Amino acid sequence: MDMSAGTYGFRFAEDKELTLCVLYAAGCDSITTPAYRWDGLERTDGPLLLFQYTLSGEGVFESGSRTYRVAAGQAFLAEIPGPHRYYYDPEASEPWEFMFLLFRPELILPHWRKFLREAGEVPHLPADCAPIRLLKLIVADAAAGRISDPLIASSSIYQFMTELARMQVTSLRDKDNWSDNVRRAAEYIEQHYAQMISVDQLSEHVGLSKYHLIRRFSASTGLTPGAYLTRVRTEKAMELLRGTSLSIEAIAARIGYSSGSYFIKAFRGLTGLTPGEFRSGGESLTYRRLFFD
Repeated sequence: MDMSAGTYGFRFAEDKELTLCVLYAAGCDSITTPAYRWDGLERTDGPLLLFQYTLSGEGVFESGSRTYRVAAGQAFLAEIPGPHRYYYDPEASEPWEFMFLLFRPELILPHWRKFLREAGEVPHLPADCAPIRLLKLIVADAAAGRISDPLIASSSIYQFMTELARMQVTSLRDKDNWSDNVRRAAEYIEQHYAQMISVDQLSEHVGLSKYHLIRRFSASTGLTPGAYLTRVRTEKAMELLRGTSLSIEAIAARIGYSSGSYFIKAFRGLTGLTPGEFRSGGESLTYRRLFFD
């Protein structure tokens, strides 16, 4: 797990003039003991909504008469209080590592219920999709003390729920419509972004000429392969900038840039911020998280 385990709670005073989304807790954990066990009918801290995403290993989620094994790349959604249980399997051979958000249902329950109807209680969400990237940043911001007032907390939760809804109505639908060649090219970029990837490499990998690859890729994704690579690298850089103390040069090398100066130029060209400005958290709330899907 890239970030340290921990739970971060928020108890901001209620704003009498504004109705805000309420973040209750955020965190990540690595569980190795069967003592980890929660029953949704026994909890007294509700009403709450829980979104928990598995990074590695697996846990068990029981909802009514249904039992799910929640493995890496899967989340579960639970309303508290409610007829559900989730726990670490005593026979598991590896830790259950996950991130989670707990928040009050006010303002966002319609988003939650819509996503639940369309995606199910235990949806599969790619680690690089917008909601999970945002989840990682929220947890990193919580750990660093950057969620310092109820407005930032409210914005974080509303953005997260909006991205979940948006993923269902646009991102997944669009990717399902990509051709096999475009999907293979995008997957190659996402898996090999830390290497120097040329259009020649991609075209050879997917069996298309450069001309046809660029045309089909751009028509499906709205980006050229080069722009898609820059977007993937920028998103990985955001995670490292907020979630680690690595230097700019080290991050540049890790995501595939030959120098820190080139990385800074590419990052600023896409986000309008330098990596240092993004890391400091001094940017306006509008740019706390940037989405490129």
